[in-house]
Amino acid sequence: MAALAWLLIPLVAAVGAGLWGSWANRTRKARSDGPGLDGYARFREAMEKPRTGA
Repeated sequence: MAALAWLLIPLVAAVGAGLWGSWANRTRKARSDGPGLDGYARFREAMEKPRTGA
């Protein structure tokens, strides 16, 4: 019985690694860069505004 346990440990590890690998490489929804670029444009506009008062 102990030999069976030692054989099952690598098998379970291999199955777990396969499941994790397939989950890690799944295709995700394609996201555009729109929101990130819009936020960067707002940041640049805010930084380019002249300072008022001294």
